[in-house]
Amino acid sequence: MQSNLVIFPNARAAKNSTQTEEITITNCDRAHEQFIELLAMEDLDHKLALNPAKASEFEHTLSMAIRAAYGNDRSDEQAHRFLQRILYRINRLKLFWYDDLQNYTNERSLYLSSCRDQIETAWQQWELAQLDVDALQQLDVKQALIERASADLNPPLSESSRYIREEMTEAGYRHLLAIGSFDGLVEASHLSRILGGVANEVQCTLMRVLIEEYGNGRLSRKHSTFFAQMLAEFGMNTQPEAYFDLVPWEVLASTNYNFLVTERKRYFLRYGGGLTYFEVAGPAVYKNYMVAAQRLALSEVAVGYWELHIREDERHGRWMLDDVALSLAEQYPNDAWELLLGYDLQKRMSDRAGTAVVRSIREAE
Repeated sequence: MQSNLVIFPNARAAKNSTQTEEITITNCDRAHEQFIELLAMEDLDHKLALNPAKASEFEHTLSMAIRAAYGNDRSDEQAHRFLQRILYRINRLKLFWYDDLQNYTNERSLYLSSCRDQIETAWQQWELAQLDVDALQQLDVKQALIERASADLNPPLSESSRYIREEMTEAGYRHLLAIGSFDGLVEASHLSRILGGVANEVQCTLMRVLIEEYGNGRLSRKHSTFFAQMLAEFGMNTQPEAYFDLVPWEVLASTNYNFLVTERKRYFLRYGGGLTYFEVAGPAVYKNYMVAAQRLALSEVAVGYWELHIREDERHGRWMLDDVALSLAEQYPNDAWELLLGYDLQKRMSDRAGTAVVRSIREAE
């Protein structure tokens, strides 16, 4: 009997000779465009099974990029950017964008899942290798969470924070908004994907956070609406992903990480820890933007999103620590250290993304 199993080419199985090749902006851009064409191809899995060569150039670049980003002592920035862009193209299919329904034709493609898993496996090994996971498992989790939240609530000003507060120009502020719109216009979408399941206090607290992020069901009060108003104040594009090409790979990595931990329920504690950091540390970041806006004498509309977040995230941070993270630590004593792992990973990714954003602003200015 004929098998129904579809075998896809393995992007890792490149010839040994490719290890000496350099990954370039040109071949990354070409492979990225080819991948976009694959995403739109009707019945992608079946067509690739019949003609694997359709994806050969993309797979060749994918294989080189994985080695260049995660397999060497010196990571290649272009490889990171390519991989996170590809990963995001796959992950975004998990959200509904109110666009042409045909755009979702391959949302359950086994080939796309295979590409995602290859990138995520190498990427997460690389990320975890930079943390002392064994040390986290030896800590008093509840005490460590309390200490971390206390330190991150009002951290000392970093070099990047001082630059934003004291030096960033209005052109730089616009560039900040352009990059920030990547997340700001679809805010809380990841949280919405983790809320199903058995009712309990943790779930209800997360739902309260989500409801406030979504303006209690009123579009005029939804946080993304305030971000769109900031963009409109400067005559900027208010469509989601309009400034995708400006987004540093470090920002994409943070977004892709949230897709990963909300997709896999085994990482629920890791997500809880990460969201706790995000809500606790958020107000300090937004205050930097507020100070910059006040120095630049910008209008109230041009800073409305930051004002809203400072006010609400201070409350959300307390909820996340007291009613989510500490509660989960009690419920899962043997796995509670994963809350710390999620917290520290999110902090590391957020700090890295923040540095990359400031670097991009400096370059734009």
